[in-house]
Amino acid sequence: MVSETVKVVKFGGSSLADANQFKKVADIVKAEKCRRYVVPSAPGKRFPGDDKITDLLYGCYEAAKRGENIDPLFSTISNRYFGIVKELGIECDLTGEFDYIRSALLHHAGRDYVASRGEYLNAKILSAYLGFEFIDAGEVIFFTEKGELDGEKTNEVMAKRLIQSRYAVIPGFYGSMPNGTVKTFSRGGSDITGSIVARAVCADLYENWTDVSGFLMADPRIVENPKIIDTITYRELRELSYMGATVLHEDAIFPVRFAGIPINIKNTNSPEDVGTMIVPTSDKNDSIITGIAGKKGFSVITLEKDMMNSELGFGRRVLEVLENENISFEHLPSGIDTMSVIVNTALLEGKRERILNELCSETLPDTISIDDNLALIAVVGRGMISAKGTAAKVINAIAKSDINIKMIDQGSCELNIIIAVSDGDFEKALCAIYSEFIDD
Repeated sequence: MVSETVKVVKFGGSSLADANQFKKVADIVKAEKCRRYVVPSAPGKRFPGDDKITDLLYGCYEAAKRGENIDPLFSTISNRYFGIVKELGIECDLTGEFDYIRSALLHHAGRDYVASRGEYLNAKILSAYLGFEFIDAGEVIFFTEKGELDGEKTNEVMAKRLIQSRYAVIPGFYGSMPNGTVKTFSRGGSDITGSIVARAVCADLYENWTDVSGFLMADPRIVENPKIIDTITYRELRELSYMGATVLHEDAIFPVRFAGIPINIKNTNSPEDVGTMIVPTSDKNDSIITGIAGKKGFSVITLEKDMMNSELGFGRRVLEVLENENISFEHLPSGIDTMSVIVNTALLEGKRERILNELCSETLPDTISIDDNLALIAVVGRGMISAKGTAAKVINAIAKSDINIKMIDQGSCELNIIIAVSDGDFEKALCAIYSEFIDD
């Protein structure tokens, strides 16, 4: 007996922004019977300048917290959903749901609960429109007391629940705490929900539908018309997502990576496009590099001390100071008598003087400083492993653009090269690297 193909499909906010987008989603789901489990986000922007429902819900929460009248904003939210239902011409009465949510707001419901209602209500509508069963994510996704995803419990409960349902809609973005209260993932967390569902049902493919035809090699707001990546590995995606690429939530990789399930990034508005395949491993190398991504807003803490390399425990003491201040580091570019620690600038707020004093006390450096306005750029690609001179090409591209490199780091895995430049040179540097590797 041949096992049946199963696909899990997740649709982003732009894919479900209005009734017309709902119809596109329904056509996509119904086009293949193997698309059995659907994970929706909350309605996104319908046009430039429009509001995302999640942002409106956060605004409603803040207004209620301040004791202000929430009715005008709440009506904007409810009317958006009522309008979708009316245009779809389906039986889906959300009046009771909105009465309950409004009452919860007035009685100071938690922020996560309020924010999660965007996905919850969209899933209610979509399940009615598709004729699929609705399964509340709060009943199948669980967090620990520390607010961390309880992956094993979630997988066990989710698998048992979904085996009873041939077709179902599970809202993205949230689950439940041990006491039953709602807990959300970080923004973009519906990607994680889709990944969790895919793992639970041992899906053959996890389709992540968005408003672009795949994962782009660079940020289109910086590089003009960047190419689409045909195939990318989990490890490469993890590197690029961490450094700012935003098509897929970086934590969404882990559940499917654990199960070896490929992800296909697809475009709801152009479903015929192949999109990007995200796979465990690949021998296919269309280019030396797979993609480029980066972020601004970093600082470098630099310590200098003669004979540092022979001082046992020096690095440990530096990192312990940062750990005690709840600060994680990004990179450690160091020399024989120097140690540099790159951190997110925002994490230093209100702690700079204390950190400097603690580092001086613990390590007795000859000099110590914190320099801000640093940007990091990651050049990622499995093709770099077998290609000679990749780092030289990166450096030459930057040099030809008259940009000073603050730091360069390449791990032993040869999967990525990290460079640091001034914030003001970030966009220019990223464009220069892209042009160096990608033919016009």
